[in-house]
Amino acid sequence: MLQNIPTHVIAGPLGAGKTSLIKQLLAQKPANERWAILINEFGQIGLDAALLTTADDGIALGEVAGGCLCCVNGAPFQVGLGRLLRKARPDRLLIEPSGLGHPAQLMEQLREPPWEGVLAVQPCVLVLDATAMVAGQPLPDSQQAALGDAGLLVMNKSALLDVVAREALARRLPDRPLYWTEQAALPLSELPGIGAQASAAVDNFVAPKGLAQLPAIWTDPRQPICLSQGQAEGWSIGWRWHPSQQFELMRVQQWLNSLDWRRAKLVIHSNAGWLSGNALDGAAIHWQNSEWRRDSRLELIFTAPQDEAALQAGLAVCLL
Repeated sequence: MLQNIPTHVIAGPLGAGKTSLIKQLLAQKPANERWAILINEFGQIGLDAALLTTADDGIALGEVAGGCLCCVNGAPFQVGLGRLLRKARPDRLLIEPSGLGHPAQLMEQLREPPWEGVLAVQPCVLVLDATAMVAGQPLPDSQQAALGDAGLLVMNKSALLDVVAREALARRLPDRPLYWTEQAALPLSELPGIGAQASAAVDNFVAPKGLAQLPAIWTDPRQPICLSQGQAEGWSIGWRWHPSQQFELMRVQQWLNSLDWRRAKLVIHSNAGWLSGNALDGAAIHWQNSEWRRDSRLELIFTAPQDEAALQAGLAVCLL
């Protein structure tokens, strides 16, 4: 495995556009490089790997579900990252922490053993929803703590902001490089540390052992795997449905519209094909065709615990 693998942490609050930015970067990956992506999500099911699925053989995806990476510096994170590095032997690593995580702490931990010498951590990229910030939405303390050391602040969703609004917002932020954009578009040349390269391969890395996360096994293909959890930052519930099960798209949309969620992400096998979507604070889902075919996945984050049985029953009605 290579040493000093250039490692880029792509952080930011929920819904700012972290996954979209990574998709933009993956589309620009040099053909001769192998990239690995480690994704952390607040919930237990894991959606971003499905949303990022690509046919490119030079891209490997790994997941650590169920909390922020800095809070799981034990088995899940250590094992998940170790296995990904062993499997992919990447020239470059991208890490997407949960929007409810603590990127500054994660950056510190990636510079410590057992990753010291294995990873070359580059300045953090922080993706921000510029329109929401101009409207007065506060940045969570955990993201605020990462502003000062960020290598780049990607000011996403900024197309409708005029020069006056942009300058006023910039004055509220630390003196860091800014990139104003829409749909998280970012030229690869703007990624901090893109010129860094891994050094010669060695084989003395000892990957932590253990179970990174439970595999998905259906005892009954007609019943989903359902996992929920509560933390200080919120409550989440997620489902994995067998790929043979199909959803009626209009019913899914009506069911989502009836709920007061903070974040919704899903990849489903529907009567309109395999579709993915995500939205924030009850907004309309923007559907896209998906290359993912392994299972249907849906995850919701709420501010407070919900009636799990009622949610399960509501989603089941959406099946064909």
